[in-house]
Parts: sequence; C-alpha cells; structure tokens
Amino acid sequence: RTTVPAFVDYKTKKVVNNDYHWLTNHLETAFRPFHKKGAPDLYPEELRPEIDKLNKWLFENVNNAVYRAQFAESLQAFADGYETFFAGLDAMEERLADKRFLFGDYVTDSDIRLYTTIARLDVSYSRNIGPCKHRLVDYPNLWGYARDLYQTPGFGDTTDFAAIKKHYHIDCNPGNIHQIIAKGPDEEAWLLPHGREKLSEK
Repeated sequence: RTTVPAFVDYKTKKVVNNDYHWLTNHLETAFRPFHKKGAPDLYPEELRPEIDKLNKWLFENVNNAVYRAQFAESLQAFADGYETFFAGLDAMEERLADKRFLFGDYVTDSDIRLYTTIARLDVSYSRNIGPCKHRLVDYPNLWGYARDLYQTPGFGDTTDFAAIKKHYHIDCNPGNIHQIIAKGPDEEAWLLPHGREKLSEK
C-alpha cells in the first residue's frame, strides 16, 4: 500500500524508513552535514525537549484530529475528532497572539508541522468535514501566521493548492464521480501583508 512520507533508497528501490513522527527530525539531525550553507536550524538542541512535547500535542490535537473527524465511522468519533481539532486551533491562535512563530522569532520543526495542516484547512478539510466551525481567516493570528510562513522560502513555493484539492476531492473521494474540484483559494490573499514581523521587534 501507499506509504508516505518515506525515505527511499534509490539504489535498492526500497523504503528504508516511514516513521513519519520522526522523519523531519532525521533530516534535521542525521542529514545536517548535507544542509545548504546558512540553512536554518529547525531543531535546535536547547529546544528539542519542548519541540518534541509540542509536536506530540500537535499530532494528537491538530494534525491527526482532523483525520479522526474526516474518517470517523460513528457520530461520536466524528464529534470527538472535530471538537479536538478546533480546540487545538483555538489553542494555537492564543499561543501565536504574542509570538511570531511557535517558539518565538525563528521557524522550527513545529511550525512546519502546524503549517501543513492549516494550509489545507480551507481547501480540503472544510469540504471533507464541513461545515467547519471556523475558516482559517476567522483566526486572526493563525491566518497572519499562515501568510507569514507562506511568504517564507520553502513554504509557499512548495505549497501546491491545485494538487492538494485534486488529492482530497478526487483521489480520496471515489464518490466524486463527476471529478468536480472546488474553486479557490485566492492565492493572492496568501500574499497580503501579515504584519507578523512586528512581533519580532518587541
């Protein structure tokens, strides 16, 4: 079956690691000698215990909670995942009120993990678990934070909204027999000024 994300050995054509909980950390540590000169340290040693703790929380309350709602097989399971997910977003909205990024002025591994979920909120999750309690734009801090990251090299230039919509609306939805893909988002909105840099000046 499909197993992504994964590390693949191109010589043997075999998957050598698909432990998605730790893949990014392997890239940030074991692969450090191969990083480009001046690459950011997304997993600084002094923050690793806190990053690990937040990443575990993010997985349970944001990243995976939305899937627990999306693929629920009972109303109770859906309600649990749905409420957990939006409570998780509420907590992140509050955390980002006085911090530019999750750990202050610099992007870390945790920001990458949160971004991958909130970037999909309006273009896919809102359709699959909707009607959603809130849109991304309804969270002033999260929406500004998302735009801040989107406008940072490595985020927006690797975010393919068309591919995300195709995957969730067609590939993961065999009931969509007419192959309909919803329009949007207005990607220009993701390029609007976010003002988050002011939080780094305090």
